[in-house]
Amino acid sequence: MRHTKVKDLLNSTTTLQEVNAKGWVRTFRNNQFIALNDGSTINNIQCVVDFENTADEILKRITTGAAVSVTGTLVESKGSGQKYEIQVAKLEILGDSDPEKFPMQPKKHSLEFLRENAHLRVRTNAFGAIMRIRSVLSFAVHNYFQQKGFVYVNTPIITGADAEGAGEMFQVTSLPLDNLPKNEEGNIDYKKDFFGKHTNLTVSGQLEGETFAMALGQIYTFGPTFRAENSNTSRHLAEFWMIEPEVAFNDLDDNMDLAEDFIQYVIKYALDNCGDDLKFLEGRLLEEEKSKPQAERSEMTLLEKLNFVLENNFKRVSYTEAIDILRESTPNKKKKFSYIIKEWGADLQSEHERYLVEKHFKCPVILFDYPANIKAFYMRLNEDGKTVRAMDILFPGIGEIVGGSQREERFDVLVEKMKALGIDEKELSWYLDTRRFGSATHSGFGLGFERLVLFVTGMSNIRDVIPFPRTPMNAEF
Repeated sequence: MRHTKVKDLLNSTTTLQEVNAKGWVRTFRNNQFIALNDGSTINNIQCVVDFENTADEILKRITTGAAVSVTGTLVESKGSGQKYEIQVAKLEILGDSDPEKFPMQPKKHSLEFLRENAHLRVRTNAFGAIMRIRSVLSFAVHNYFQQKGFVYVNTPIITGADAEGAGEMFQVTSLPLDNLPKNEEGNIDYKKDFFGKHTNLTVSGQLEGETFAMALGQIYTFGPTFRAENSNTSRHLAEFWMIEPEVAFNDLDDNMDLAEDFIQYVIKYALDNCGDDLKFLEGRLLEEEKSKPQAERSEMTLLEKLNFVLENNFKRVSYTEAIDILRESTPNKKKKFSYIIKEWGADLQSEHERYLVEKHFKCPVILFDYPANIKAFYMRLNEDGKTVRAMDILFPGIGEIVGGSQREERFDVLVEKMKALGIDEKELSWYLDTRRFGSATHSGFGLGFERLVLFVTGMSNIRDVIPFPRTPMNAEF
């Protein structure tokens, strides 16, 4: 008999049928009740064992974490909390789990402990829920862009270009590190390397994506990106996934409209398709909040926060207006901010972004027209000569979730900006070709997928929303 997923059994409309279920034991009570879960849903199905007619050696092997196969009759449950249960006629142990050694016992574990067991933490309710939501959100991303006629483009993971000009990149080499070849100047001779030049893991697929947008009209990328920042924070990863649409003929206003519509779509998709998992995570968050002082607790539950984003238009505010608000704010005047805002041109920190969203406007905020000297070279220079057509979307609890801009389409202006920053024209000659041949207004943005998953699940640490986090001094598993 083929086994049926637990989710389908719990949603069944017919009882008294013989069924087979396979999964992992969550708990086994009174030598009689197995809570079985197979990962298809956060809910377990209760399997009732006839212990009087089951051998003791089998009963002893029904332990938390063990893989089992049960065959029996699906009946309406007599107990509360579940609609159906399986009256077990046949039970088979597929894989034993030593209760003395299996770390995921049915008790409360710290998130740090679970990170140390990232290969097993997905067997807990919380991480099962997070990873199912991550999967649904990933599908929603593709669904949104495909429905709107965007072309999915796979940009290179290994690249010679640095889209951000940040310099914090992971180098890729096949050269022997204990005997590096040198050229006549005494520098490393990258001509002898695998690609014949200095290469890195990508920080963004944007530059390559722009070239495709200037032929296909509207494209998006969705792939891994890498930052060698030594940032040991709850918001940074060395390896993460980025969603980057690029659209020909879109200006900054069009870009803001696209980003807002996209975010609201994927959040609604999660609400419509992950009800049980979101409800569980909301309960988890409420329990966690009880241990915090009243002033630090969220004003909204998780589901209220998600619906809040759907029901409110994002407030659009210029950087200049935001600086004025922050400069006059109480935490700035009382020096409560770690970084005091003194003058126009300051690079906003997470504390400033969250103040604007959570305290001042009390809704998602889109900041635009940033100072040119704190933004990347490819952003379009405004007529004032000091600001660029950049935009960031700020969310409660997260800060920046999206960064984007109208791209600088004027060849001469872009070349001047590159020269001022010491960016080699020859290295990016292929990128400049999009401005040499048929240039046009175009825009795009980047959304860090893990930040989106963080917001939707209500988790507080980005390491808990990716299967195997990569952070400074940590590349386990």
